[in-house]
Amino acid sequence: MDQIAAMRAYVRVVESGSFTRAADLLDMPKPTVTKLIQQLEAHLRTKLLNRTTRRVGVTPDGAAYYERALTLLSDLDELDGSMTRSQTSPAGRLRVDVSSSLALFALIPALPDFHARYPDITLDLGVSDRPVDLVAENVDCAIRGGDLVDPSLIARRIGEVRLVLCAAPRYIADHGMPTHPDELAHGHKVVGYFSARTGRRIAFDVMRGEESYDLDLPYTVATNDSTAYLAAGLAGLGIAQAIEPTVLPYIEAGALVRVLPEWTSAPVVLHVVYAPNRHLSSRLRVFVDWVADLFTTNRVYRRPGTAMSLFAVPGVSA
Repeated sequence: MDQIAAMRAYVRVVESGSFTRAADLLDMPKPTVTKLIQQLEAHLRTKLLNRTTRRVGVTPDGAAYYERALTLLSDLDELDGSMTRSQTSPAGRLRVDVSSSLALFALIPALPDFHARYPDITLDLGVSDRPVDLVAENVDCAIRGGDLVDPSLIARRIGEVRLVLCAAPRYIADHGMPTHPDELAHGHKVVGYFSARTGRRIAFDVMRGEESYDLDLPYTVATNDSTAYLAAGLAGLGIAQAIEPTVLPYIEAGALVRVLPEWTSAPVVLHVVYAPNRHLSSRLRVFVDWVADLFTTNRVYRRPGTAMSLFAVPGVSA
């Protein structure tokens, strides 16, 4: 029996709650995972898992073994990395989950800088606005904006962004430019955004001095993906409220115009989050530090025209 392979298989089964899902994450056949677990239980002379047709549960011995195995595997991975490369040049694979708009307009355009610094780190990017289970889906870290949903995760604040109101010139030509938030409920439409986790549509919030409004406005179309949301705004389907780095290139190019520019939103706080039972490897540590620097120094604002290559805007040049 390959005990290390069996330990890795066992950890994945516990974290994913499924032999099938563990096999997918490990990129091996399900029968192989099953055989490894059986060999491990025979070697330890104890039952680690309770199996039924619907779920996989962990026995008391299995729970204790999982904690020790996770620590040993994390230490082994870190040891391998330190022996193959120095700490100043970490290596290995990193799985990162990030919302689509942050990926396309902030993270991915800056990645050449990251890979120039750390050429031996490979990144697997999961890009969507869908919340992920970091442990079950074997994700090292996630970059998310807004309130933290899972308080059990370790979170590092890396910065904040503002939401701005904007619309396509064709929309303003057809509906006029509002001068106060009260006007948005009369004769105007918005692009709606609803949570991929709850399905609840998120209201606009704007403030100016002591005045503030939460606006649940009529919409023409709603989406749960931030990149599709921006595309709907560019198509003139309504007023959008999007994070500033994603719309600045379009505003500068004239493809979007600011609406109620004197009104702002509460800042959206950005975090890098990872599971508390994950060892903070050198490759994860340098990535988190790099992302924090990317946002705290506002380098995401210093690439005018970046987004224009992602959405072609007729009649507008980058």
